[in-house]
Amino acid sequence: MTADRRWRPLESAGTWEEEGSPHNRRASTSPSSTFHRTSRRANTLPLVARRMRRTGTRCIFLLLSLLLASAAALPFVRLDRSAFASGLPPPSQAQLPPSASSTAISDSMSSRYWNRETSVSTDLSGGPYRRGARIICLSDPTDANNVALYGEGAALPPGVGVLAVGATVEEMGGMDTLRGLDPNVIFVSHPSARAPLAELLRSLPGIKYVHARSAGIDFITSDGLAGSGDGVILTNAKGCFSSTLAEYSMMACSYFAKDLPRLLRNKGNKDWDRYNVLELRGSTLGVIGYGDIGRATARLAKAYGMRVVALRRHPDRSYADPCCDVVYGPGDIGRLMRESDYVLIAAPLTDATRGLVDAAVLAEAKEGAVLINVGRGPIVDEEALIVALRDGTLKGAALDVTAVEPLPTDSPLWELDNVLLSPHNMDKTATFLREATEMFVNENLPRFVHEKELLNPVDKKAGY
Repeated sequence: MTADRRWRPLESAGTWEEEGSPHNRRASTSPSSTFHRTSRRANTLPLVARRMRRTGTRCIFLLLSLLLASAAALPFVRLDRSAFASGLPPPSQAQLPPSASSTAISDSMSSRYWNRETSVSTDLSGGPYRRGARIICLSDPTDANNVALYGEGAALPPGVGVLAVGATVEEMGGMDTLRGLDPNVIFVSHPSARAPLAELLRSLPGIKYVHARSAGIDFITSDGLAGSGDGVILTNAKGCFSSTLAEYSMMACSYFAKDLPRLLRNKGNKDWDRYNVLELRGSTLGVIGYGDIGRATARLAKAYGMRVVALRRHPDRSYADPCCDVVYGPGDIGRLMRESDYVLIAAPLTDATRGLVDAAVLAEAKEGAVLINVGRGPIVDEEALIVALRDGTLKGAALDVTAVEPLPTDSPLWELDNVLLSPHNMDKTATFLREATEMFVNENLPRFVHEKELLNPVDKKAGY
């Protein structure tokens, strides 16, 4: 009969032994009932070596099987091959799908930027401040949204004081007066602040920090700001407006997918007209300008089951992003248009993005595509957009921003049935500007006086 060859530990030799082996004293078929330890030690060594080799081979096989099974379980990631061809780094662990490592890298990158949904305030109240913040405000003195900064009873952090408030240098007492006050921080919220800000930066060498109360800084960009040097830090209110604009963008997708104009017409006509609708699940959202607003929208789109294609100047920064399936560089805007059922423009207005979406780009649009713009109006060639809406190149457009605001009454956009218009107010909640000022007061001013890294740094030359 074949011996039972189950594996069991060999007690003295420190390895594994087969039951039924002639060298196993419990299963031995030897007529002698006496087991001699001296001979066992001598005879067991070659056996131990053989058993260890056999066991090691099985362990290696088991380990390789586990590794292959783990690799097969990893989700497939599509990366933009053209990005690598243009000199971007090859995929690394940080560019794989969501994991402990990729999440940590993503969190590290996003920790420099404020987001009202995800950021946690850092308490810097303990310990003495290292420098004071002497602030002048290019703002309307009556702006109630700035109450946290210069309103009656404003609770400013230790070491912080507001020296002057006004829309112009003259309203703040003149340049000679300001020089005597020796300010080192400028807070900007007035829409006509471009020229006075450039004048202040030119005349006040003590300025170290400029903060804009908006996410976009196109209303203050100038050669003076761009050339102010590394000694002047610029930050903005990025992260304070993204959630409501993301909600609007998804509403705009549904507006066209479910044909809301038809529903409203049928209701007005008391017409019980049942028609087919589109679902967002399985469709593709293309995002031009994958910053805070673009990513907030992508996060909601993923909840709807949409595929997300992103376009940004530095695509390598989003390879590990779980909200985006593919990341393209600026040269692939046509590719994004051909793939996308809905195209969201969430880019800032800069010299590089002005007129970016022109007639040639619109001609690349996928059949039945919808354009949504929550960035800035001049990013789109408006005349080419109107042509594309009229001839059917685009199914429709949802525009929260236009090239000229307010939109002139003679603009054809008012008359087009396939256009959803809003007066640049889809981020205008009752508290959004007040929250933007509070972010400056509660987050960045404490960091400034304690000489910590400021949130939401902006490239003064790039414009975002």
